[in-house]
Amino acid sequence: MKAIVATDEAKGTAGMTVEVRPEPQAAINDVIVEVHASGFVPTELTWPSTWTDRVGRKRAPSIPGHEFAGVITALGYGTSGLSVGQRVFGLTDWYRDGTLAEYAAVEARNLAPLPGDVDFTVGASLPISGLTAWQGLFQHGRLQAGQSVIVHGAAGAVGAIATQLAREFGAYVIGTGRAHDRQKSLDFGAQEFLDLDNDRLEDVRGVDLVLDVIGGDIQKRSAALVRTGGTLISIVGPAEARPVDGLAIDFVVETDRAQLREIVQRIRDGRLRTNIGNVSTLDNAIAAFNPIERRTGKTIIDIRP
Repeated sequence: MKAIVATDEAKGTAGMTVEVRPEPQAAINDVIVEVHASGFVPTELTWPSTWTDRVGRKRAPSIPGHEFAGVITALGYGTSGLSVGQRVFGLTDWYRDGTLAEYAAVEARNLAPLPGDVDFTVGASLPISGLTAWQGLFQHGRLQAGQSVIVHGAAGAVGAIATQLAREFGAYVIGTGRAHDRQKSLDFGAQEFLDLDNDRLEDVRGVDLVLDVIGGDIQKRSAALVRTGGTLISIVGPAEARPVDGLAIDFVVETDRAQLREIVQRIRDGRLRTNIGNVSTLDNAIAAFNPIERRTGKTIIDIRP
């Protein structure tokens, strides 16, 4: 099969090549998926799991990519509840070869059915962004109707979905980003927008929840914005500053079939729009990871356009 291979951690995307690799084999409780589209998160190339296995052994060259949509072509021993020919989408294990390839081996529990009226490109854009937004807001942030939330990076892949979900559940949403992100953030449902370069973040006080996808100085400043009993949620590692009388929670997104079903149903009935940025073919994927023109949203590789 054809695949994108990452060979050198120090080189980043410059160390990625398109190669011919053996097709994966299905282990116990696995399925083999013919990948039609794959999402890509650039920070994958800095994750330890991209380069080492669970006991610290080197696993490069490795195939990146962990979110995908495709069709099941084979079932491993013990796999149940799924069938060959079924359309699926999901999130693969961080420590296994990923989905920037024509085929991928995936644990069956990490998959959810992809309805026939949802495009593969759209399906591949949902798992990491959708699950991160859902788990950050509801599972860890315990967001409730009537509360206020700051969504940093509201025009990005995670931020756009978080903004829409928070609005649906009755929250007041303040989006942040750069000046050119303003209209897109408002289009996705933010009721206010803060330009992180020109507006004073400190003018906002007493919010119930901050969802941080940026980290660094923005995260530190955000801790002071949280009201007593509120929460700062980080997806970029442990919080460097904590609310004085609130919680600071960091988490790594986990696959959840029920949540994937909730997210894709919202795509189907129009309550949710995914945020897709660059779209490329597998042969041109590496160039797409280093775009000349900046676009917010998820980078998607159409393996089988």
